Amino acid sequence: MIHRRDFLRRSVLSGAAFASLPMIGAENSTTTPSTSETLVKTLYDSLTEAQRGPLCFGFDDPLRSKVSNNWHITEQRIGNFLTADQNAMVREIFLKAHSDEYAETVLKQVEHDSGKAGFGDSSIAIFGQPGSGKFEFVLTGRHCTRRIDGDSVAGKAFGGPIFYGHAAGGFNESADHQGNAYWYQAQAANRVFQMLDGKQRESALQEKEAPDNAATIQLRRQTGDLPGLAVSDMTADQKNAVRGVLKDLLMPFREVDRVESMKLIEKGGFDNLHLVFYEEGDLGNDGVWDNWRLEGPHLVWYFRGAPHVHTWVHISDPETPREPRA
Repeated sequence: MIHRRDFLRRSVLSGAAFASLPMIGAENSTTTPSTSETLVKTLYDSLTEAQRGPLCFGFDDPLRSKVSNNWHITEQRIGNFLTADQNAMVREIFLKAHSDEYAETVLKQVEHDSGKAGFGDSSIAIFGQPGSGKFEFVLTGRHCTRRIDGDSVAGKAFGGPIFYGHAAGGFNESADHQGNAYWYQAQAANRVFQMLDGKQRESALQEKEAPDNAATIQLRRQTGDLPGLAVSDMTADQKNAVRGVLKDLLMPFREVDRVESMKLIEKGGFDNLHLVFYEEGDLGNDGVWDNWRLEGPHLVWYFRGAPHVHTWVHISDPETPREPRA
């Protein structure tokens, strides 16, 4: 088990040290900048045997690939199962998995949706052994599934399917989704819809929304199976607007995940993407589509804004057929 002073020297995260950081991602100039992956190893090394028992699993355990909108991957909540130093590490692992611009916003969303316990209501699991082979760290809770894998999971952006959401204004949000951390993404997609002509809108708009569960991000490998308007049938300016939507979708996450995601999306074919909007769930009946989906043979990004935001994400290499488990 790591001595407290050694932990503080290596991560500079505990107590007042964490609070005094001038900005997310700021590092001591005399140390090597830490990443979520290096902090996962530090966390793993700090666990006692009693902690490892319920939190650590083999890399191939099927639990690793599960995703849901509101779940705990292990029964233990970090707030009362981990030490203060370990909780600070988990918090920083989470922050570093996001961009500097959005990390605090995303953290506040998780704290808000987790209730009185805040971020401490999250649960974690570590698969494999960090630092000596393949591993993956998974953090879950309400409206949150995040993964850190150090590229251990071949051909999967984010290390596998993820989930994010927000109920900023209660379970039933208003049509403008005031205060929602992610509504800007739907606004970007709706701007694309406004650019479409009548025939394109007929192709893009469907009546019934997709299911709100992990099955919705099982990949359909053939382009012909995909609903909605194909990017290949869009004009150049419309295609640029779709690229803008992708940028907005990826903006909350750290650069390494944004880059990997775009590489896999391009590999699957940007023109093979389809954009679909759902009439069902139109809050306020205002023609601003709360539920929509960007999908390709190797990508599903499903944004469901009614009654509040749920977002399911799965990006895969064409040569990696493994599907998420419900």
